[in-house]
Amino acid sequence: MSDAYAAAGVDTDQADEGVGALVSVLRTIETGTPSRSVVPSGHYASVLRVTDELGIAIATDGVGSKLVVAEQADRLETVGIDCVAMNVNDLVCVGAEPIALVDYLAVEEVDPERLARIGMGLKVGAEAAGCEVPGGELAVLPELIRGHPSPQGFDLCATAIGTVAIKDIILGDRIAAGDAIIGVPSSGLHSNGYTLARRALQEQGGLGLDDTPAEIGGASVADALLEPTVIYVRAVLELLRSSVDVRGLAHITGGGLTNILRLGAGYAIEDPLPVTPIFDLVARLGAVETAEMWEVFNMGCGFVAIVPEADADDAAAILAGHHPGARRVGTVTDQVGTITVPGLGLSYPLR
Repeated sequence: MSDAYAAAGVDTDQADEGVGALVSVLRTIETGTPSRSVVPSGHYASVLRVTDELGIAIATDGVGSKLVVAEQADRLETVGIDCVAMNVNDLVCVGAEPIALVDYLAVEEVDPERLARIGMGLKVGAEAAGCEVPGGELAVLPELIRGHPSPQGFDLCATAIGTVAIKDIILGDRIAAGDAIIGVPSSGLHSNGYTLARRALQEQGGLGLDDTPAEIGGASVADALLEPTVIYVRAVLELLRSSVDVRGLAHITGGGLTNILRLGAGYAIEDPLPVTPIFDLVARLGAVETAEMWEVFNMGCGFVAIVPEADADDAAAILAGHHPGARRVGTVTDQVGTITVPGLGLSYPLR
């Protein structure tokens, strides 16, 4: 249970219970034909078998309450990047190459100029990921959407699809104790934990979006909070096409390091990537305990690859070629379901 996050309005335990209730119903769907799904529920993306050789990967996600900051700052040009990133970064975790994304944009009021600005981010993100945006949906919902300020409210989410050879799907089932964990840097909060971050910075810390606290090196609060989510697709695809034996891939989003547990096994983070300064500011102003920060946020590591020890250097070099600072951060253990960060005295699940 994340105490500060719950106080900010997001009870992660309750959310998990809600997801469980929803999935328990969806699992009872009877289509009258054998299931095409080939990836267990709870992984980063679903994969449906199209032929014996070909699978279609599907992921869906949104930008979340980062949109509140974009509305408050009237800076809409980058949140489309976040929307693309949250989807395509999940797709590549099963070894898929993203090919297309369709967006769903719900607005309080239609404003063509604002929509064009949102579209700019979608364009930049799609080009960075190498995928198309062949269509989407615009819904005008003044009774449901309320902006910050009104009537400028909107919600933005999308669904992305990709292709993957059935034989090449990556699930983490080949991960073994002793494998190397390669971490790839994040750019900041990405698109997770904003309810807690906004409460810490704006409500508890009393900061305005134009303020420039020393911890973030002269950048404004808005700059730090609206830094786009990194798109890892091209780096990961190069890794997958190399001779490196890629055994697991994890997109580090809400839930922090615990995202790696979707791959099975256990993990020791022995040399974490540097923590992005915005996290230190959130922790200080929000009085958020270190353990909870690592449980909620990416803490400077936005993506992880698991490879055999012998491939660690090559994997790090390929990923660092796209994202400087990528390097080995730890080792797979035989303590299934547990992540440790020895230097910080942390262990997940918390105990």
